[in-house]
Amino acid sequence: MSEAKKATVKALQAALAAEHAVVYGYGVVGGRISEERRSEARAAYAAHRARRDALAREVSDRGAEPVSASAAYALPFPVPDSAAAVQLAAELEDRVAGVYSDLVRAAEGELRGTAAEALRETAVRAVRWRGGSVAFPGLAERAGTAAPSEAPTA
Repeated sequence: MSEAKKATVKALQAALAAEHAVVYGYGVVGGRISEERRSEARAAYAAHRARRDALAREVSDRGAEPVSASAAYALPFPVPDSAAAVQLAAELEDRVAGVYSDLVRAAEGELRGTAAEALRETAVRAVRWRGGSVAFPGLAERAGTAAPSEAPTA
């Protein structure tokens, strides 16, 4: 396997690991979110599950074993109520955006377009949860969020 293909598989695995963590995190969000935003949380959960499944297929199609989900993930802060759940949802979206930014850099062709679409979707969801945007979604050094390598930690 060429170095470029190895880098792509590595970035795919990182995105898959991040999606596993985000799916877990949205389980926490769903348990604490207010009724008014519950459908938004469900839609985000479903979108991330679909992305996770597509990434697992992409990794398999490239001859690699998809990374498995952990049994649990450490949350970045306690989530005792709906306000914290909204904050967690925004944080999850920011973290996974960083990983998709890395995948955009590593990928080519159709996969690059798919990664860019995923980055856009996560940035839009983060804005909806946060109520405001950051200048460079997916770039932790510009946005002041966690580094992409920390993304699997929900």
